[in-house]
Amino acid sequence: MEYAINALLRQKYKSIFISVVFVVLTFLLTSVFFIVNSMKYELNSTLDALPQIILQATKGGKHYDIETKEVANILEIEGVSDAVARVWGYYYFQNAGVNFSLVGIDSYETQSKESLSKIAQSYELQTQEGQPSMLIGEGVQKIMKKNYYKNYFNFIKNDGSFKRVEIAGVFESETELESNDMIVMSKETLRDIFEMPESQATDIIIKIANPSEISTVASKLKLMYPNCLVITKEDLKVSYENIFNYKSGVFLALFVIALFTFFIIIYDKVSGLSSEEKREVGILKALGWRIDDVLKEKFYESFILSFVSYILGVILAFAFVYTLQAPLLRDIFIGYSELKPSFELPFVFDIQTLFLVFFLSVPIYIAATIIPSWRVATLESDEVIR
Repeated sequence: MEYAINALLRQKYKSIFISVVFVVLTFLLTSVFFIVNSMKYELNSTLDALPQIILQATKGGKHYDIETKEVANILEIEGVSDAVARVWGYYYFQNAGVNFSLVGIDSYETQSKESLSKIAQSYELQTQEGQPSMLIGEGVQKIMKKNYYKNYFNFIKNDGSFKRVEIAGVFESETELESNDMIVMSKETLRDIFEMPESQATDIIIKIANPSEISTVASKLKLMYPNCLVITKEDLKVSYENIFNYKSGVFLALFVIALFTFFIIIYDKVSGLSSEEKREVGILKALGWRIDDVLKEKFYESFILSFVSYILGVILAFAFVYTLQAPLLRDIFIGYSELKPSFELPFVFDIQTLFLVFFLSVPIYIAATIIPSWRVATLESDEVIR
């Protein structure tokens, strides 16, 4: 062990170069895997809160408002336990360059999500003076404070007039993707902002008593409303995964480049030892070292270098992703902050990720060091020294 450490120190510039490359590659791969794990956790948590079936009116491939009277017809379908007309949409706040998700609720009706049910039970979305009010997500609060909106916000309607809505409070949710950019208010207030008549809604969500009947009910809805889009929870899951896999395509390219760079180093190691290293092995054998002694020393030497570099890379990745929130790198997966308020990546510890990066790097580097050393160690000492 002592000799292995001294051998690394004697070739300090080469050791430092290999170690830096090793740390950078380990850091890059581990960081991307950590971001992937955090995003998957957020997406799966969000999927759990999604409605079983969503019915949207379409015309020419575009989404249009649907008539609320269709709720009564949908409730007559066998297997449907409840149907709720939703009012929601996006509001672009030009000053900050972000989109807010506006959601309308009524306290007396069934909500599409458990988080909205808690809000409907806990808050009154009208002030004592009858002024409309709203609840905002933590990300929305940060954006509004930066733009000097602390107690209220002025929404600009389609006709150019303003709709003042008081800020009643800030709500929290288990998933930041779901609530970070969300604003919750009464349906009446939201209809006024969007200038939507009482007889229309954004879409209708359908709840099924028996989850195994979702596909059957979806088929009935498609026959009843051929011009509408019927979206099941499974469809949304596939859509989410497709978007995520597209983003992962960029990760795959990054992953291949990193591995290619690493294997260039491996190829250089496997192609043979330098003349100085060969002479060193010959001298050790002349002094009485056996082949297994030489291989042990080379194992210690490569293990110390690769394992220490691996540990440093993983520690840096933890700090970069979960402390600094992976600036620049996470934008590959979630888009840029101009499009929506930023959110924090949740901490997800996945031991499989650490093992995967470990086995992709450390054992391969050790093998790439031992194999050429074994070839030289099997030769006669005088032949190697000459």
